[in-house]
Amino acid sequence: MTEPTVHVKDKVALISGAAMGIGAATAAVLAKSGATVIIGDILEQEGQATANEIVENGGLAEFMPLDVTREEQWQQVIATIVERHGGLDVLVNNTGIVVHNRLLNISLEEWKHVNAVNMEGTFLGTKCAVEVMRPEGVSGRGGSIINLSSVGGVIGAPDLSSYCASKGAVRTFTKAIAVECGAYGYNVRVNSVHPGNTLTPMFKQEFVEMVENGEASSIEDAMKFYMDMQVLPEMGQPEDVGAMILFLASDAARFITGAEFAVDGGLLAK
Repeated sequence: MTEPTVHVKDKVALISGAAMGIGAATAAVLAKSGATVIIGDILEQEGQATANEIVENGGLAEFMPLDVTREEQWQQVIATIVERHGGLDVLVNNTGIVVHNRLLNISLEEWKHVNAVNMEGTFLGTKCAVEVMRPEGVSGRGGSIINLSSVGGVIGAPDLSSYCASKGAVRTFTKAIAVECGAYGYNVRVNSVHPGNTLTPMFKQEFVEMVENGEASSIEDAMKFYMDMQVLPEMGQPEDVGAMILFLASDAARFITGAEFAVDGGLLAK
């Protein structure tokens, strides 16, 4: 029997925003599958704790401070990874923020901040990773880039225009860079993942706010509101998204680029 191809054994992966939520779950999934994972985040205490937990469970992980809106930090982190580990095989652009606000109340500063983190952070990470992954780069062995968009990057929602705009940009940016990497022979695959209603710390806080604002009578009622949007009768877990990212990072996805994958319990199908 041949060895399963859905693994990332001996690959080096950088995951932004991996201190908690989907990023932390993805780091654990990739480490369990054999990757050396680098957790990049501005939350240093939480990021180090996530790395420590992976190591305690037998995986290979380390934390590096990373503000995704600063190009020099991307360059420094990736240069350090290449120096310590000999290259970079996988980048997961996971960092993201959401701001709830009506169009008429959004300030230009707020709009720019959401897009700086969600879209510009993805642009900077992708640019710096492709630079080292391409044949002429210091890593030079190709790679896989997975960009976290959202179902909100495909469909709209009230009070989420800045978030939807930024995630829609990530979606189309991913396709453009996938085509560009192919055109120039960079040997880098680029795909996007679109989570739906997923039980992350950010989403759990949404339930609390719904109850506090009188939009739901209880946490359970708030969860039901979101589950009614879907086909499957349960909330997604961060590990569900991590499993999709593992597949796209692995050689099993060698013929997949420029594609988008919804992990949403059927939300986009309704």
